[in-house]
Amino acid sequence: MLHATPKAFMHDTSIMCSRENDTRRMLVRLDALMNLSGMCLKQHKSRSLSTRKGNLDKDVCFKVVNQDIPRISREPMKSLERWYDLFLKDTKRGFEA
Repeated sequence: MLHATPKAFMHDTSIMCSRENDTRRMLVRLDALMNLSGMCLKQHKSRSLSTRKGNLDKDVCFKVVNQDIPRISREPMKSLERWYDLFLKDTKRGFEA
């Protein structure tokens, strides 16, 4: 007798916190919650962007599953048919389609 295994998917989750420590704590809690639900976060499908007083903070590095999350400044990503890069401007929005 064949049994189908349950599958779960999650798309496009954003974490925004006002402090670096809050972000780290949220990532740990999210990872624990994902493990309880049988899912896992994938650092190669994640990106991080940290700003401090409106300026890019290049020294901050976040981790998921004990591996560094790539910074969006080094590895832009496409999500929901839109490219996200370091500049985060909508001036090119009409040309992406």
